[in-house]
Amino acid sequence: MTQRAVFYYISVIGLVLVCVVGAAVPWVFWLLIPVAIYIALGLYDIHLSRINVLANYPVIGHLRYMFEFIRPEIQQYFINTNLSGRPFNREQRELVYHRAQHSLDTLPFGTQQDIYDIGYESTVHSLSPKKLGEEDGRTTVGGPDCKHPYNASRLNISAMSFGALSPNAIMAMNRGAKLGGFAHNTGEGGLSPYHLEHGGDIIWQIGTGYFGCRTADGGFDPEQFRKKAALDVVKMIEIKLSQGAKPSHGGILPAAKISREISEIRGVPRGQDCVSPPAHTQFGTPKALLEFVARLRELSGGKPVGFKLCIGVKSEFMSICKAMVETGITPDFITVDGAEGGTGAAPVEFTDYMGLPINEGLAFVHSCLVGVNLRQKIHVIASGKVANGFDMVTKLSLGADMCNAARAFMFSVGCIQALRCNDNSCPTGVATQDPNRARAVDVPTKSVWVKNFHNATVESFLDICGAMGIDHPDALGPGHIFRRVENETMKTYGEIYPYLQPGELLGEEISPVYAAEWARASASAF
Repeated sequence: MTQRAVFYYISVIGLVLVCVVGAAVPWVFWLLIPVAIYIALGLYDIHLSRINVLANYPVIGHLRYMFEFIRPEIQQYFINTNLSGRPFNREQRELVYHRAQHSLDTLPFGTQQDIYDIGYESTVHSLSPKKLGEEDGRTTVGGPDCKHPYNASRLNISAMSFGALSPNAIMAMNRGAKLGGFAHNTGEGGLSPYHLEHGGDIIWQIGTGYFGCRTADGGFDPEQFRKKAALDVVKMIEIKLSQGAKPSHGGILPAAKISREISEIRGVPRGQDCVSPPAHTQFGTPKALLEFVARLRELSGGKPVGFKLCIGVKSEFMSICKAMVETGITPDFITVDGAEGGTGAAPVEFTDYMGLPINEGLAFVHSCLVGVNLRQKIHVIASGKVANGFDMVTKLSLGADMCNAARAFMFSVGCIQALRCNDNSCPTGVATQDPNRARAVDVPTKSVWVKNFHNATVESFLDICGAMGIDHPDALGPGHIFRRVENETMKTYGEIYPYLQPGELLGEEISPVYAAEWARASASAF
């Protein structure tokens, strides 16, 4: 018997004696109720519990699990500094909150960043600053085969499905997109009524489960797709190949979140996790992927069609580039996701250890497209941890034309980074299907917050560009961003990441950094 168990039995005897001795006083008998509960819980822990700690430390061992339950809150409120939280620190979150609520977003008394720390990123200002206009915060997406190009904001809402987010959160984001004149990506969960109710511009994402255009056996239904793609609010179509949080795994919607409504929208059964297949059934080669892109573009009446991926095996993306060259088919855009992304449920190993970070993947994709002389035809979208104007400057400097943000827009509708997106118990009603929790998201109020955050962030982005002496965002390049490396020195991204020259992959002499992967790439197989 452990010392704690001995203590338990002694305390039980003591409590019983107190009640017996005090029997002359009637109210003392009420003490028998907590005593009985205490005794019963302790006996259960010692003799029946299968939890090691409780078997050795009856009753008092429950304190461990009580404190563990509130550990994230204790960590966030009392332990983390303004810059130490993960995945977003307090400074980043509060900036979003302040901009969303149109309150003071300035920083007093100087930076809290260690500007000599390895990994610190910055840019340099010009003595000849420029003034950029609102039109510079937009760009037109659509290649030569696109009949209905889309004039998009440089910042849009990234892919988050109805099911992962609550109906109110979806409606608040979409109404905010309508108010602010930017786009809202549906995520792979399908085009729900909540995406359509307020008329915000839609980027419809088609995942491996083909939710929203799915046959009974899980295949692709072209007629369902044609009808929904014809909706005026659907501005672009995005084929999801992989995502940063769980590359090559498929999306996960826990059974607890699958309501009858979600079951009907997605065409999936209730009572079990909804796990999308890891790969598409409509294509299995780079050429077939591009043929599917062309097919969706035709079915949609010529709207911009592209695909999203997190870079993994580099030769596989190069295979897509070779297929573009051989077939002449190009997507209108490519969305590059980073391994640091993720808004919902994902296996720990996939989240922590698979995929290239957004900056590395983005630089690679941009360089490859330049290397095959196709960059000018294809817009590149950066999707990964964008929360402020400098994040946008960084992504465009690395090669993007525009950015998508997910978690930052979650903050703008009230998310507090409670890290409960995966168990349906989100305390703010953002990432849950519990209607009692979801009602906390007030759509009229939060939609204005969404608009405010977007507008303030794009304005910050344009202000930074102007302060750098840049007269147009397209002039940004890897030489504009500095990163502190070892030995107390700084390097530009142009020095850190190797960039190809226009058409270099089509010639005889290819940079050794790219040559081996390019040789392995095949337009006919991944």
